[in-house]
Amino acid sequence: MRALPYADPGTPVLRSPWAFLRWVGRGQWVSLLWGIAFGVLWMVSQALIPATISRAIDDGIVAGDAAALTRWCIVLTGLALVTAGAGTLRHRMAVLNWMQAAFRGVQLVGWKAADTGPALTRTVPAGDVVATVASDAMRLGGLFDITARFSGAVISYAVFCLKKKNSSRPLGLIVLIGVPILVALLGLLVRPLQRRQAAQREASGALIGLGADTVAGLRVLRGIGGESTYLQRYAVQSAAVRDSGFRVAGIQAALDSAQILLPGVFVLIVTWLGARFAIEGQITPGQLVAFYGYSAFLVLPLRTATEFVDRATRSVIAARKIIRVLEVERDDTVVAAQIREIAHAGDGPATPAPAQLALSDEVSGLQVGDGEFVAIVCADPEVATCLADRLGGFGVDAAALAGVRRHGIPLVTLPTAQVRSEILVSESDPRLFTGSLREQLDPWERHTDEQILAALATVSGADILEALPEGLDSEVQERGRSFSGGQRQRLALARALLAETPVLVLVEPTSAVDAHTEARVAAGVRGHRTGRTTVVVTVSPLVLDHADRVVRLDVAGRVAASGTHRDLLHADPAYRSIVIRGEAD
Repeated sequence: MRALPYADPGTPVLRSPWAFLRWVGRGQWVSLLWGIAFGVLWMVSQALIPATISRAIDDGIVAGDAAALTRWCIVLTGLALVTAGAGTLRHRMAVLNWMQAAFRGVQLVGWKAADTGPALTRTVPAGDVVATVASDAMRLGGLFDITARFSGAVISYAVFCLKKKNSSRPLGLIVLIGVPILVALLGLLVRPLQRRQAAQREASGALIGLGADTVAGLRVLRGIGGESTYLQRYAVQSAAVRDSGFRVAGIQAALDSAQILLPGVFVLIVTWLGARFAIEGQITPGQLVAFYGYSAFLVLPLRTATEFVDRATRSVIAARKIIRVLEVERDDTVVAAQIREIAHAGDGPATPAPAQLALSDEVSGLQVGDGEFVAIVCADPEVATCLADRLGGFGVDAAALAGVRRHGIPLVTLPTAQVRSEILVSESDPRLFTGSLREQLDPWERHTDEQILAALATVSGADILEALPEGLDSEVQERGRSFSGGQRQRLALARALLAETPVLVLVEPTSAVDAHTEARVAAGVRGHRTGRTTVVVTVSPLVLDHADRVVRLDVAGRVAASGTHRDLLHADPAYRSIVIRGEAD
């Protein structure tokens, strides 16, 4: 069995849902072929059993030939053994095919989420992303699960037609024409089922998103008294999901009923005709018994065909949702294309930056030298934060990103992997993930415990570790909710320091800690980052006092003043107003 998950799920074809499904099938063609082979063998062996019983009756019992009876009984036993063995192997391959397709879908969505980052949730609601992994990827595997049985159903149907054609031409023609008509009638229910399933999928995704938002913001909702409002919204959306589920269930019930009724009526007709032909002497007693056996067997391929239609419908809907996620492009990919258009039009930034500068931004006029510790201050925090994102290569403003350079080279022209390895942007709202504390601080698994402890000491985080009974092996709860805001900030800062990137951009790294701790953290970070480029967005005097240079931005995001913290306090009233206000806050 192939090891899962895949080392590389591959590059999908996104032209259409069916093109995507064909691509998934090509990726597991070996197991699919084995599954089809066992499925065909399983069905055909069952289809041959009534014919074998017929020969045993006509050649053995009716003719009084014990040797022939024995021979056909041995054949019948062999067919039973083949059916059992092929059925077991078919089921094994069906499960394997389902798992391979489902895991491929899950991995593709997971990798896309990791690759695109915030661009994904801006394009696709978070609830839809969760539903795509939890539901759509699983339904994707359903088509490949039933493929083997459907192939066997088609082949066994052909075998049945040939056998009936040889024994009774009218019955053979009835089966040859009747089965496709039945499948076509059932197919009439597929399109409305597909529409209703798609609507239910959209409603479920919206419900998941609303539920996630409500749970994540429950503390805020309680503070503002908004629990009842959001509870009502959740109730309304739940009702919408319920109603869409009822609509799907209605047509699904019609399809399921048709799967039983139509084949049953068809089998009844075939059986009645067979009995009539036997009475008239057109077929032998053994052939009559075979007709009854075939009548019972015929239900299986017919139901398999209708189940295939149902699974295919669900898989197409799932593939369409997965494609929606996979079509999202990273911000830098979109921006790079926009920048090429700007450059082609001759409107792009053309002013080169000195090669010795670690970072430069043409929009703001900011220039940061190698190894420099620079602080950025602005009356509008959002303006400064946008600059920080831009310095890390994040954002959707192509014209602005085109002016960001590292060592004189436009950032957007560098490989994304290189940018991410050289520049780290640590946000003000730290994110922690489920897992051990060691995994939080060292996700790369390249640091010793001593190095991790040293980073914690740098950010004055020894008290955090002392409160944990299992130390670095302690489990971090979802989003680090067991820690205070200041503790989460310090843990995230320690993680950023352990990344050891040449350029580190920090956004309000000490906004949630007390003044005494802030002073120690500022001194620790300054000492740790000596000789490496560091940019800090902050209004904290304790942090600003450790900077080599402080840059004040105006509300338009341009450099308005530059100097040391103490110099700007005396020479720049606007700077003094911002810092004093920030200190008061």
